[in-house]
Amino acid sequence: MKIDLSNRLKENILILDGAMGTLLQEKGMKPGDCPELFGINHPQILINIHKDYIGAGSNIIQSNTFGANKLKLAEYGLGDRVKVINYEAVKAAKQAAGNKALVAASLGPTGKILEPMGNASFDDLYRVFSEQVSVFAEAGADLISIETMTDIGEMRAALIAARENSHLPVIAHLTFEADGRTLMGTDPVTAVLILEALKPLAIGANCSVGARELIPLIAQMAAHSKLYLSVEPNAGLPRLMNDVTVFPDTPEEMAEYALHLREAGANIIGGCCGTTPAHIEAIARSLKGLAPVKKRSSSLTGLASRTKAVLLGPGYPLAMIGERINPTARKKLSQDIKEGKMQLVREEAEKQVEAGAGILDVNIGVPGINEPVLMKKAIMSVQSAVDVPIAIDSTDPEAIEAGLKTYVGRPLINSTTGEVKHLQSILPLARKYGAAVLGLCLNEEGIPDHAEGRVEIARRIYEQALAYGLREQDVFIDCLVKT
Repeated sequence: MKIDLSNRLKENILILDGAMGTLLQEKGMKPGDCPELFGINHPQILINIHKDYIGAGSNIIQSNTFGANKLKLAEYGLGDRVKVINYEAVKAAKQAAGNKALVAASLGPTGKILEPMGNASFDDLYRVFSEQVSVFAEAGADLISIETMTDIGEMRAALIAARENSHLPVIAHLTFEADGRTLMGTDPVTAVLILEALKPLAIGANCSVGARELIPLIAQMAAHSKLYLSVEPNAGLPRLMNDVTVFPDTPEEMAEYALHLREAGANIIGGCCGTTPAHIEAIARSLKGLAPVKKRSSSLTGLASRTKAVLLGPGYPLAMIGERINPTARKKLSQDIKEGKMQLVREEAEKQVEAGAGILDVNIGVPGINEPVLMKKAIMSVQSAVDVPIAIDSTDPEAIEAGLKTYVGRPLINSTTGEVKHLQSILPLARKYGAAVLGLCLNEEGIPDHAEGRVEIARRIYEQALAYGLREQDVFIDCLVKT
């Protein structure tokens, strides 16, 4: 269906569907079976479940592709069937939807953990998600629903893959624990800061906890984000009764919670584990005719690590940048970097944070080194030592990109100048990876002697940044000072 989804969300609360796996089990899927394969081997069962949700009031149904990435399918010996399973699952959803609902292709986690905590690299995850996203687009999905992401780093890889390999709108759902953070420690405000820069259609939460627990998280996101918000709660917190997992919230209870989720700022509301067409019907009935709550929030300006946001601008504390990770005229640090040890890099990071630095500049510019390889190693070392945001400091675009891939969060690129070649190489990287960029007021002729000349260069950097798709809050300017 050709629908301007963004405009539709301004006027209406849209209803997502509910759980899939439990319904497949009710229809004969055995424990240990691959849900995605069962769906395409029994297409009519799958189509009927989709139709049940549409009949219950779902405006958006999600394809049975949650675990259909190469790594998850490989656990069933199906790693070579990514294309056919994803294609057929999306097509089944499209057949069920007709012109009554949109089809969101469901994309779930790989089960792998990013370096340095695990052994998966950004490129590994990007390739896996790109393969799946390409099939979604080919099969005719209307949008993509990224679900149940416990790591903001894996979410970044999925979002970037979705944007680079399709033109489909994306909903980005994280999964939060009872303490209000993801399993890897990301809080809602930090998530907003990182995800908004990657420009999905909507962000939000699904799974893990019930609707009651997600209400304050959605409200917190709404207070800091201009994006649409999506939420898919479980039918309450699961309980084990007679060796069976039970989700306690009734359809009527979830319908009541749906009203509170709307008031908190949600634009898209559905269900996750334990929810059925009966739950979705109750939710749809309770929200019928209600418009979304108008947002009054403004987008945040700042940088973030995986677990910590540093907000910048009026009303926030001055942010001190530690610049001691710089090998210029420092023989021992230069040698540490050159040998790839990174012990002194790590120690400098810890010392500066202890001294009060809120952001760390990472510069490994030692002559003769493989800077992209060592930048990756340095960023991993700093990330494993401290939890503050970083500035990636280099003149080598390949080293900058290596750092952007490795860093989990929203960094600052230090830096670009007003020179055309610099703008053309740095600004696309900032846009792709959701980074902010520092612009230096100099051009091919050097630093202008007068303020007017520097302001003109600043204006050029700013305008070029917007032209490349960055936002106003993605651009910082260093005016530079001559002696």
